[in-house]
Amino acid sequence: MLREVRSWVDICPGATLLFLCCYLGYVCGQIRYPVPEESQEGTFVGNVAQDFLLDTESLSARRLQVAGEVNQRHFRVDLDSGALLIKNPIDREALCGLSANCIVPLEFVTEGPLEMYRAEVEIVDVNDHAPRFPRQQLDLEIGEAAPPGQRFPLEKAQDADVGSNSISSYRLSSNEHFALDVKKRSDGSLVPELLLEKPLDREKQSDYRLVLTAVDGGNPPRSGTAELRVSVLDVNDNAPAFQQSSYRISVLESAPAGMLLIQLNASDPDLGPSGNVTFSFSGHTPDRVRNLFSLHPTTGKLTLQGPLDFENENYYEFDVRARDGGSPAMEQHCSLRVDLLDVNDNAPHITVTSELGTLPESAEPGTVVALISVQDPDSGSNGDVSLRIPDHLPFALKSAFRNQFSLVTAGPLDREAKSSYDIMVTASDAGSPPLSTQRTIFLNISDVNDNPPSFFQRSHEVFVPENNRPGDLLCSLAASDPDSGLNSLISYSLLEPRNRDVSASSFISLNPQTGAVHATRSFDYEQTQTLQFEVQARDRGNPPLSSTVTVRLFVLDLNDNAPAVLRPRARPGSLCPQALPPSVGAGHLVTKVTAVDLDSGYNAWVSYQLLEAPDPSLFAVSRYAGEVRTAVPIPADLPPQKLVIVVKDSGTPPLSTSVTLLVSLEEDAHPVVPDLRESSAPREGESRLTLYLAVSLVAICFVSFGSFVALLSKCLRGAACGATCFPAGTCACLTRSRRREGLPPSNGILRIQLGSDDPIKFVDVGGHSHGCTPLASAPTRSDSFMMVKSPSAPMAGEPVRPSCPPSDLLYGLEVRSLQAQSMLEGYSDPGMWLGRVPESIGLSVRARSDVTIFVSGNCVVDSVL
Repeated sequence: MLREVRSWVDICPGATLLFLCCYLGYVCGQIRYPVPEESQEGTFVGNVAQDFLLDTESLSARRLQVAGEVNQRHFRVDLDSGALLIKNPIDREALCGLSANCIVPLEFVTEGPLEMYRAEVEIVDVNDHAPRFPRQQLDLEIGEAAPPGQRFPLEKAQDADVGSNSISSYRLSSNEHFALDVKKRSDGSLVPELLLEKPLDREKQSDYRLVLTAVDGGNPPRSGTAELRVSVLDVNDNAPAFQQSSYRISVLESAPAGMLLIQLNASDPDLGPSGNVTFSFSGHTPDRVRNLFSLHPTTGKLTLQGPLDFENENYYEFDVRARDGGSPAMEQHCSLRVDLLDVNDNAPHITVTSELGTLPESAEPGTVVALISVQDPDSGSNGDVSLRIPDHLPFALKSAFRNQFSLVTAGPLDREAKSSYDIMVTASDAGSPPLSTQRTIFLNISDVNDNPPSFFQRSHEVFVPENNRPGDLLCSLAASDPDSGLNSLISYSLLEPRNRDVSASSFISLNPQTGAVHATRSFDYEQTQTLQFEVQARDRGNPPLSSTVTVRLFVLDLNDNAPAVLRPRARPGSLCPQALPPSVGAGHLVTKVTAVDLDSGYNAWVSYQLLEAPDPSLFAVSRYAGEVRTAVPIPADLPPQKLVIVVKDSGTPPLSTSVTLLVSLEEDAHPVVPDLRESSAPREGESRLTLYLAVSLVAICFVSFGSFVALLSKCLRGAACGATCFPAGTCACLTRSRRREGLPPSNGILRIQLGSDDPIKFVDVGGHSHGCTPLASAPTRSDSFMMVKSPSAPMAGEPVRPSCPPSDLLYGLEVRSLQAQSMLEGYSDPGMWLGRVPESIGLSVRARSDVTIFVSGNCVVDSVL
């Protein structure tokens, strides 16, 4: 047939595709290969690779094979040519019995991808069986009074072959009294009947021996014979008569044993024993009928005595004989057919032809997971099977052929959400009530590197005190990866910014396995205050995925630097001479001691104190300004005075330094100018320090002045300003409104409320009052501070010294704006003492000579000046 297809394709190339699709079963039906039964091993059946358009070179790699254990016993596929071959000889009669058509459905499975193809093999019958009668001698009794034309059914022969190889005719040996008539039943089988042509005379011949021959239609034909022995009985005038010559009844296959199927009735007009009718099965009734049905001999009731199975045999047809008690006995036959009605007594059977077992989570929708076939031996709607799976699963069922299904993916898979599936497949028929069967398909989801490592937060802030030990653990940057195997193994690396002067790798080391960050050397706050770097977490997948985290390291200041005296300048251990005109009055400025501390905050807040003096009552030192003044009028004969001034910071523990002044009276001494210029060239280290300080102060002045001008211009344009913070990203505002919040007039009230996002870095406030100017440096916390300019800032409990000009600041912590309001309600006089700054705030005061207000960070400044 394939040759005819190829020839037709050569003639009509334009219709090739349509014809091939129709022929191959995509439109019209299945591919069917005919093969004779009893074919030897290796017999060619068909080329499945060519018919299914498969590449023969990839058959071995895709493992083309016959599916099903039963079919694999009879067929195999040659992977070199793609030919379907006989593996073991097939006996059609053993495989299909007496079925007219013997069709074996075959399923072929390939891998990579998983696909299924379907074809059919028709087992062609071979005339390898001769007809056979149940018995070699058939006995028949006929009364001599039987009229010509009366028929007597005979036992039919059996032939295991079907179709044209089955029984096609019967022959009877020649004689003058009898002829043979063959009756064809509805199933196509032939039943021989003996026809009486001439009257019998027992007195002339009491028996006849005939030969009955059954011939099949094979080529060459085969035949079987049996001896028919006819005995002539004495006269019995009337034979029993049935009400009809044939009966047909229907019964459910689930009918119980003992059920009455039909009651036959036959009448005989004779009297006495000749009128007594008995019922029985005909002599040629098969044993399987006798085992299933019971016929009462006198009542004619046919009852069921064995189980029925529609799937095994859907009807039974046999003859019933009614025989009287005359001598000779006369009988009559009728045909009885019992049709079985199918009952939904068989649940569907699920067969998983092929399944993957493991599927990557990156599988596309439509990927075949398993091939499933279902069978239900019931008929009609009882055999119509539907397949379903739970709706919440990302899978679907597709039907390629009747009762053939493919389980495919219907959506994306995520191993991290669910690593395996137990797919419950339910097959249900359409019977009433329906029957169902379940089978579970287990599927594991293999991992694909689809998740990058993730840190618990985008950025980390690390606070490290300076002077730490090398090797100290600074922080541990742990990342997690929900993937598995190599895809979840994480390694850490340090990312160095290109345009960065300070290299993070010179300060820290990163453990590539654990993500622990260690210090490689000690930090010095005076050199490095902050360090920012990025750490990358990278998995070992293919391709690898990564993520980064930003680490901001803040170095905390420790009090490790003692104050340094800038002026008056003197060598260590030497005296600093200071000239004083004779007969000066109280309050005369002798000199101004200026010192700086490289630390910050409290650690840089310096104070001055007179430690040693011949007469401490002659001189006084401003605690915060460092000015050395005469406390009383100085007599003209005052000998030189050796004054030791101690400069001490506010750190814990505090560090200090001292300078020794030698004050002497000289006639030509000039008054001390606070901004004295050095007469001699400074040393290299001191010159460098002075240059750094000068550059820093100039930069701060310019920035502060620019900020002040910008804020002032905004306020003049009518920008809204209040005591509360603006949203993140807005600028600060400064106003001179003194009555907006109902505050009383005061000298120098400055309230700063920190923003929620970026904390204030420092606030520098200056004034012209006698050159005393504070510098406030606030910690990084979202609190508010109130700064009040007062005449002096004495210690708690101390009286206000008149020698200190009104230029110091008092700092007080303001938790909420309402609290700050209540703090100011009782404030009316300038310079009123409100309390001491808590040490936990960490503020410092440094001297400056200009008036500057500078705010850094997202905050709102509301001041009354």
